[in-house]
Amino acid sequence: MPSTIPTLFDLTGKVAVITGSSRGIGRAIAEQMAAHGARVVISSRKAGPCEEVANAINLAHGEGTALAVPANISTKEDLQRLVDTTIAAWGQIDIVVCNAASNPYFGPMEGISDDAFTKILQNNVISNHWLVTMTAPAMRARKEGSIIIISSIGGLKGSDVIGAYDISKAADMQLARNLALEFGRDNVRVNCIAPGLIKTDFARALWENPDILDHQTARQCIKRIGTPEEIAGMAVLLAAPAGGFATGQTFVIDGGATAV
Repeated sequence: MPSTIPTLFDLTGKVAVITGSSRGIGRAIAEQMAAHGARVVISSRKAGPCEEVANAINLAHGEGTALAVPANISTKEDLQRLVDTTIAAWGQIDIVVCNAASNPYFGPMEGISDDAFTKILQNNVISNHWLVTMTAPAMRARKEGSIIIISSIGGLKGSDVIGAYDISKAADMQLARNLALEFGRDNVRVNCIAPGLIKTDFARALWENPDILDHQTARQCIKRIGTPEEIAGMAVLLAAPAGGFATGQTFVIDGGATAV
C-alpha cells in the first residue's frame, strides 16, 4: 500500500541533533521535528537558553523528548561532547542539522579583518564538516541517516555587505554535494536548505533596515519576509521518509527572490 502523509513525515524513534537551536530557524526545526515524533537535542553556546527551549518542548510533547546540550561549534571538543552526550542518553543519532553559523562583519569585503573572515569560514563550513565526520560513520554503518546543512540564498549571489558570509554558504552547498556523493552508497543523505530573508535575530541587521527590507521584498514573488517555521517544514521533509530520494541538493526557500 502507498504511504500515507503521516507515515511520510513520521520521525518517531529518530534522534535529531540541531545546532543553533535555542532560537530562530534552529528552534523552529527542533520544535517541528519533535512534533513529528523525533527526540531532539537543543544546542547552542549558552546553557540557559538551551534548557529553556528543551523544557518547553518536553512540556508540549512529553518528558524525554528534548535534551539540552550546550556546545560551541568552533570547538572540536565541544562538538564531540555534544555527540557523545547524545549517544549516551539515546543510543544513536539519526538526523543532524548543521544550523549554527556566524557573521561578525557587515560591510564590504575590503574592510573585513582576517580574524572575522577566518571565524566565518570556521563556524559556517569547517565546524559543519567536523560534526558530520563525528556522526556520519555510525549512520553509514546502519545504512540510514539524514544530514541537513542550513545554507542561504546568499550562496547563490554576491553582496556588498555580507560577502564573506555568502562565500561560506556557497561552500556549504558544495560540502553537501561532496558528502552526498561519498555517503550515498550507504543510504545516508546530505542536503542544504537555502533560506531567503527570514525574520530571525541573526538576520536582524537586514530586516530592521527599512531600505534593505523594502528592496529585498520588492524583488520577491511573495512580498514579505519569511518565518522560521517555513524553513522547518523543509527540514522535516528532508529528515523523514518523504525525503528519502533527495540528496546532494540545495532547496531554496526564499519567497521567489531568486526566481525573478
